[in-house]
Amino acid sequence: MQTTTKTSRKYLATPIFGVLMGVVYLVALSVAGNPVSGVFAFAVMVALLDHRDERITAIDLRATAVTALVMIAVVVVAFVVQIARGQSGWPYSMLGVVGGVTYLAAVIVLRIRG
Repeated sequence: MQTTTKTSRKYLATPIFGVLMGVVYLVALSVAGNPVSGVFAFAVMVALLDHRDERITAIDLRATAVTALVMIAVVVVAFVVQIARGQSGWPYSMLGVVGGVTYLAAVIVLRIRG
């Protein structure tokens, strides 16, 4: 199978983003006076880039789904606790809105793409 420019760009997007975020963490933590943590954060971001194996990719997808479910539960519970305390719940409602809109957009895009 011939590799097209579009395929190679798509393949490189995640590694480039991961390395750039690692550099951002490294710089931010170094500026904050903790360069050792910055190096560790950079190393973690680079280590997470190895997704060449289909099995690893499937594990990553399932782990991401579990993480999303836990994060949704935490946001909902935190929102309810804030409301019960008579507070606005604003930060949690905004996280919920961002998550919900992102989910709907992903469903729409993935359905259109097939």
